[in-house]
Amino acid sequence: MNDIETMLSKKIKEIAPTLEINGADHKVFQTACQDLKNYLRYIQWSGMDTITGILSKFDKSPVAHRKEKAEFECFLSYWTHIWLEKWNKRINLLIGNNVKTVSKSSDKLVKVNTLWTSLECREEMIWDIVVTLIKHSEICGTQIIAESILKNTIAEKDEKDIKDVEQLLSIFTSALTKARRLSQTVGPLISIKIDKEYYC
Repeated sequence: MNDIETMLSKKIKEIAPTLEINGADHKVFQTACQDLKNYLRYIQWSGMDTITGILSKFDKSPVAHRKEKAEFECFLSYWTHIWLEKWNKRINLLIGNNVKTVSKSSDKLVKVNTLWTSLECREEMIWDIVVTLIKHSEICGTQIIAESILKNTIAEKDEKDIKDVEQLLSIFTSALTKARRLSQTVGPLISIKIDKEYYC
């Protein structure tokens, strides 16, 4: 773990001491790390000088100056608190093998895998969807949700080839619209299947 990940793990333990981020709840920590990485990238992208200056210190030295570290810790405490609240609202845990919840679009998603892997501008489109989610206060599961939105949008178009610029623009516009609408929805957006033994 780098310095920022170490600080994040401490903050999560402070706010939610029952979570075993090095054990059964490691997925929570992994998701938090990815979301924090996306959020910090978004801050740098949007040109917020204060945090950008602090981050540059982290990049240059293994241990940041005391002042910058204290400022970043304040930011991280606030961010982690909001992120955990979002996690509780947006994540649905599916327990055991008797789960009947099946995505209606699962068949289409299987067919769309070939299109997905051949999509050259995939990373750029995902990032723009992540930015839209963060702008609308969705900071939990940003990478997972962005990829899911894009895959579902491609599946809905039911195209055999999506290299055409017009088709790509149509898919991208629809995906961004969906990302903006998510902030108005209530309830879980991501389902995670876990073993029954998790609660034993």
